[in-house]
Amino acid sequence: MMRRLILALILPGLAAPALAQPQSLGAFGNWAAFRDGARCYAITQPWQAPEAQGWQPFASIGIWPGRRGGQLHIRLSREKRTGSAVLLRIDGRTFQLTGGGRDAWAADGQADAEIQTAMRTGIDLVVETRSTDGLAVRDLYRLRGAATAMDAAAIACAPRR
Repeated sequence: MMRRLILALILPGLAAPALAQPQSLGAFGNWAAFRDGARCYAITQPWQAPEAQGWQPFASIGIWPGRRGGQLHIRLSREKRTGSAVLLRIDGRTFQLTGGGRDAWAADGQADAEIQTAMRTGIDLVVETRSTDGLAVRDLYRLRGAATAMDAAAIACAPRR
């Protein structure tokens, strides 16, 4: 699965100049870390999800030099129905996300920090919502390797002295 994720992220960039290609920082359990220009990120694919509608669903934590903390980004497997909540669950803790269409994020910096803390010790991350056709969407991610991938991304994008 990780090899498929890495290939899906890197192959589209092969037509671009060499400097624009994401640099792999390593694969860690179910997660991988990359540096892409000025940003770094830890990313994974869902362990279980309904078939996506023409895009690749993922969960990621993006990190930018000079910015404190990372930012959660979820690409849903199906487009979210307007007005439907997006809930993220990590081992019994529930967080409400914000967003629209096929993307969701933590509501604010505090929620981002709480989610990332829970990801470091959690086993599973589940994202649930309703799709535009009214079907339940339930994307399941395994968190094994998430903490190490997040740390690798943070170190790679740490401000240089």
